[in-house]
This record gives sequence, structure tokens and C-alpha cells, in this order.
Amino acid sequence: MSIKVVFCWVDISGYMAVCWRRLHRQPGIDIHVLAFQARTETAFSDALMADIPSRLLSLSDRDNASLIRQHITAEKPDIIVMCGWLHKPYRQLAFDSAFKETKFIMGMDTPWRGTWRQRVAPLLIKRYLARMERVVVTGERSWQYAKHLGVPTANVNRGMYGIDYDNWSELLVERQREAWPRSFLFVGRYVSVKAIDVLVAAYRRYRERVSNPWPLVCCGKGELSKLLDDQPGIENRGFLQPNEMRDTWKNAGAFILPSLFDPWPLAIVEAAAAGLPVVCTNACGSAVEVVRPWHNGLVMPEGNIDRLTTALLIIHQQYEELPLWGKRSQQLASPYSSEAWVRRWSDIFQQTASSSELSSSLTSKFSLATES
Repeated sequence: MSIKVVFCWVDISGYMAVCWRRLHRQPGIDIHVLAFQARTETAFSDALMADIPSRLLSLSDRDNASLIRQHITAEKPDIIVMCGWLHKPYRQLAFDSAFKETKFIMGMDTPWRGTWRQRVAPLLIKRYLARMERVVVTGERSWQYAKHLGVPTANVNRGMYGIDYDNWSELLVERQREAWPRSFLFVGRYVSVKAIDVLVAAYRRYRERVSNPWPLVCCGKGELSKLLDDQPGIENRGFLQPNEMRDTWKNAGAFILPSLFDPWPLAIVEAAAAGLPVVCTNACGSAVEVVRPWHNGLVMPEGNIDRLTTALLIIHQQYEELPLWGKRSQQLASPYSSEAWVRRWSDIFQQTASSSELSSSLTSKFSLATES
């Protein structure tokens, strides 16, 4: 007997599609994904969800609580995985009598920052959190927030996200066959929180201080795209689908992410998996798990043009060390492979299963699958 799991998610992405597809092939687990079409700040193709049992919600459908309820009811889930608590039509499911026997799991990537909103959050979402059997966080910073929310630490698991490690990890070997690329890469939304203005200003200063500056390749979309246009040395490639990113990752020499706020950016993990040194700010939550200063990258204060300029210069000057830094990056990214993600979540579903019969069935099938 399989455990039926419905994921109630926000925008689709390449990394989640890879994980869901791998989980779909896992014996003992029957999944269905309800998620938003990526029509806002990203432009991931619906084709990413091919072969994954799913329904993608349009801009109007995502706020249709009746439609969402009807769709999930038809799936008859044993477990519903919630993506945080902000989307009201999803949140209401936790209190719906149709799902009173259903187990709920919540994923969250929000880091603890000690703001007044976070301090009062335990009061505002207390009943919602009480419906959650488990909370799955991204890493240390969101673990701290879960603790402040009052979630028992025994009910908190790390490892909310995974990536297509198998695909990206091949690039390190390919890159090392020739001279290491002399190029910087930024991948992310072109919005204020990603500090696009700081990136452009720091890169301009970097170019002024070296005789042979490296180009800066940028991939993404957003309202600040024009800041990248007509800038010497900057190439704006726009938003690329995951299957279009391979050569971009391969031909980069170092990854740059100067965000002002970034809960747990997967771009850092993907860059590390691709074998790249990483330069990022303290604001990037995934840096806690994936970046070690002067070991596989550099971590600096956010919003500081001078410090980012210095970081670019250091990467430039440490050129001979970059292959070693890239190798270390890959080692730090390996725990976030889609394979490891499936193992983590399979264990979580096993613990959350609605009966001992379901749990023992999953244990047996999962053991056979991993031994084969």
C-alpha cells in the first residue's frame, strides 16, 4: 500500500521538478503536485513538470479556494505538504473537515531575523502550526525560526530542497579539461533585493583596477534588467530554462550573488554543484551550509560596493586556486542532490504515515529500491 502525498506548492522551478520526478519513481509513494504556473518573477516552462502527476494553477486559479479544495479532495491524500503559511487557500486546508484525518507537513525556508513580525508569528499561526506533524526547513537559519515558532525540535527536519546534482556535477570535470574560465556569473532575479545596482557598481570598479578584466555574465529577468544593459563587460542573457544553462555554468569561473535578503538561494547550491567558487553575502541563507570563506568562496556584508569589489579582485588574483575551490564547493553541495532529497523525504513520510501498515510497507519497498 502506497502513501499518497499531495504537495501544495508555489511557483514551479527546475530544482523542484527534478526532485518531484525522482520521488515519483520511488516505490511506496504516490505523489501529486499542485503548484503555481511560473508567471510572475520567474519564467520556468510548464514542460518542466512533464511526467510528474500535477496541476498547475493559473494566476486566477491559485486564489480559487473552492477549486483547490475540490482538486485535493479528489486525490484523497494521506499527507499534504504545505509550502509555508502565506497562501490563504492552502492554509485553509489545515482546518477543513474534509482533511481532518490527513496528516500535514510544512516546509519553510524563512530565516530567523528577530523582527517584530517574527516575534508575534507564534501567536498568529499557532493553530496552523498545531496541525503540522513535522516542519521541514532548509538549514540552520530556518531551523532557528522553527524553534522560535515553538515547533518541538524533535519534529523539525533539515533538507527542504534538493537540486539536479547529477547533471551539474559533471561540469567540473569538463571545465578542468581546458584552462579555467576567466568569467564571473550571476544567476537570479533582476530585482532590488538581489542588489543588482551593487553588482553593477562593484563590477565597474573592478574593471577599473585590473588590466584584463573578466566578463560578467548575468542570467535572469526582472524590473532592473536595464541596469545591466550597455555596461562594458556585462552580458545580459536573460532568463534561461534549466536545460539551457549547462554551457553557462560550464564556462563560468566563479559565481556571484550579492543579495540583500535571500532565505536559502538554490543558485548558490547549483553553482557549488557545478564546481564553482562562490562569492555571496551574509544575507544568503544557503551560504551557512555551502560556502566556507577562503575554502571554496568568500562571504561579505550585504549592500557594500567596496567589499564586493574587493571580492571580485580576490577571485581574479586567486585564479590558480579556483579549480581547488570549485572541487571543495562540489563536496559541500553533494548532500543536496535529488537522490539525497528523496531519501530524506521518504524517511519523513515514513515517520508521518497514518498507520503502522503504511509505514512498514514503505520501509520494505524503500529498502528494496535502495539495495537494487
